[in-house]
Order: sequence, then C-alpha cells, then structure tokens
Amino acid sequence: MTAAVETTTTGRAVDLGPAVELVSKEEGHRQPLAPEFVSAEDFSPLEVAYDFGRVRREDIEAGPRNIWRYKKLLPVPSNVEEIPNTEPGCTRLVRADQLAKALGVRRIWVKDDTGNPTHSFKDRVVAVALAAAREFGFDTLACPSTGNLANAVAAAAARAGWRSVVLIPSSLERAKILTTAVYDGALIAVDGNYDDVNRLATQLAAEHENWAFVNVNVRPYYSEGSKTLAFEVAEQLGWRLPEQIVVPIASGAQLTKVDKGFRELGELGLVEPTPYRVFGAQATGCSPVSAAFRDGHDVVQPVRPDTIARSLAIGNPADGPYVLDTVRRTGGAIEDVTDEEVVEGIRLLARTEGIFTETAGGVTVATAKKLIEAGKLDPDAETVLLITGDGLKTLDALENRIGPKATVAPNAAAVREVLGE
Repeated sequence: MTAAVETTTTGRAVDLGPAVELVSKEEGHRQPLAPEFVSAEDFSPLEVAYDFGRVRREDIEAGPRNIWRYKKLLPVPSNVEEIPNTEPGCTRLVRADQLAKALGVRRIWVKDDTGNPTHSFKDRVVAVALAAAREFGFDTLACPSTGNLANAVAAAAARAGWRSVVLIPSSLERAKILTTAVYDGALIAVDGNYDDVNRLATQLAAEHENWAFVNVNVRPYYSEGSKTLAFEVAEQLGWRLPEQIVVPIASGAQLTKVDKGFRELGELGLVEPTPYRVFGAQATGCSPVSAAFRDGHDVVQPVRPDTIARSLAIGNPADGPYVLDTVRRTGGAIEDVTDEEVVEGIRLLARTEGIFTETAGGVTVATAKKLIEAGKLDPDAETVLLITGDGLKTLDALENRIGPKATVAPNAAAVREVLGE
C-alpha cells in the first residue's frame, strides 16, 4: 500500500493512512489531501479516495474493540489508536425478534449506537475528523450542530486537550444543551434554525484558519467515519451484507457512506458483494429528500424544519441528491413519518426490545413500519435498522405522553386493583 504524503503549512508530513487524494463527486476532479470540502473545478463536494492495498479479515479482527480496527479503511494516521480519543464504535447489533414479530417480518437487526461515548453515532465521525484535523495542524475543534454532534465534539476535544467551539440553534433540546455544556468548551446558542447556524459556521471557518469545523472544512474526512457502521454491521453478521437497511436522513452523509462502506468491503473481498437495498427515513416536518424521491425529482428543495426530531432537522441537506442516487441505484425507497408516528416508533422499540432511542431512532422504526405496510420493504428479507442516538437526549418528546399507570396507596391491594388481579 502506498499512501500519499502531503505536508502542512509548517512542512510536517501528513499521515492519513490509505487516503491518497480528494475527488469531486460530480466530475471526478482530483486534488491533494487538504482541509477542503468543495472542488474548485466543479463546485461539488469532495470525498476521500484511497489506495487500500491488501486488507484481511484477520487483521481487522485482531484490532482494538473500537472503530480503529478499521483504520486501514479510513483517512486516519497509522498510529491513531495510540493518541487520546474517545474510542467509539463496536456497538451491539441486536437481533430484534420481538420487534420483527410486531412488524410482521422475518428478521430484523437493530444496530444500537446508543452505546457510544456520548450516546450517538456522531462519536464515530468526530473521532475520524479529529484524527485528520490533528494531522493538518489545527488546534480547535468546532461544529454547527442539532445536538448529537455538539455532544461528540465537546467530549472529543476535551479528551484530546483541544479547545472546542460549538454552535447550536437556541431552540435545541435542553438535555442536549446540558450534555454539551458540561465539557466546558465554548458553547454558543444562535437565534435561528440549523441552516442559519450552518451558514454562520461556514463564515467562521473562513475566518479562523486554526479551527477545524468537523462538518465544514474537514467534512470529507469526518463523513468517512459513518462507513464504520457498515463495517461493523457486516462483521457482526459474520462478514456478510444485510439484504435491506433503513437509515435516518439529516444531511444525508450517513446513508451515502454506509453504502460506500458496503461497496468497499465487497471490492476488497472482505464480504461477498451481494445485493442490498438502502432505505431512507425522514420526519414529515423536515422531509425534503423524501419529497424529492416521491415526486421523482433529482433536485432537493430546501424546507423550514418543524419536527420534534431535531437531530434530523436539516432543511437543506448537503448530500440530499446523493441520497436519491444511492436509494434509487440500490432499489430502495425514502419515506417520512409524522411526529405522532415518531413517538410511537420510540415506544414500539422500547417495549419490544428494551432499547430507548431518541427521536431520530423513532423516525427509523416508524419509517420501517410504514415501508413494510406499503409493501416497499420485503418482509422476508433480512433487515437492519440504524438506531443512532439515546432516548435520554430527547425526553421532551415524551413529555405529557407517558407516565405511571396509576398512583396508589402503599398497599398490595391497591396494586392488585390496578393490575386487575
């Protein structure tokens, strides 16, 4: 394997493992590895290209119990596991037989990413972004966020001994504000929605050369972290691909990178490249990609978000068009669900499998249910649902909707009466 050797402005060599260059998504223009996210040639997003060389299952299986077992497939330094980081990944894949029965399907697996350090999949992408940012000579980790990313950036920066600057909409859920502020970085609330915050972040990234905005100037590296979900699912299934997978859509990067991860595993001979279908899930109050898919459009029209699923409330998703391409190429579909369906999705997963998901997971479960009922998801095909965050982050979504079955006097008779015994 021959990795590209780039240098920072100080002349220090950059080690990003198998990553060799950046390539534009639209026309394939290539350029050296750098903290850039848009091609100057065709103005399309940049993504990482690799020279993987030989990668073997046994080498991966001998690696650490976190995402760095896949370091030969990621744009990270060869010694990444030796540098202080939050060590995300290797979360459980749960065979959800009771959920499958409730939905009327043969087999469902739940990829439960609530077990990550800050209880969402964002720990994966931030860990990769931080590793790349360190190589490029940044010293501050920053982001615009709808919540989960804020948690992950603040925690990762604290662990690394870096400064953090986190921008959030002022309307963010209280739990996500507290679970970011506790790391004592610079948490700044902005009057506006996520798209307003994201525009502000882009301005600040241009003004502060030492700030690594994980989902702006180092976005090509950051988004590659989502591939580890695909890698883990395949490894946990015994080195094979699922037949169907349902993925929540915010920016859309996660869905496209899960697909990229599956394809890379097949190309490297780590799994048999069997067919799979990718399905996307959105909340109706912020469903521009679902609307474009339903209407047969290639362009995603921005919307103003209005949903309890705030972690998915990105009205102008950067990777929306590429989500459409992925879903159509694999023969999947995209659906959206109401806030009421989101809450029921949360409750359904909790009562059938004992997994408490945030609203984004409620979107995934409810969308899977809707797709099954519409005949779009094959009930006989093995299906994976991505559950990307912990329900403790979005308790307000359940406020006044659930609670004790009854309040009784402290005696057994009163309890028996409530239970109908």
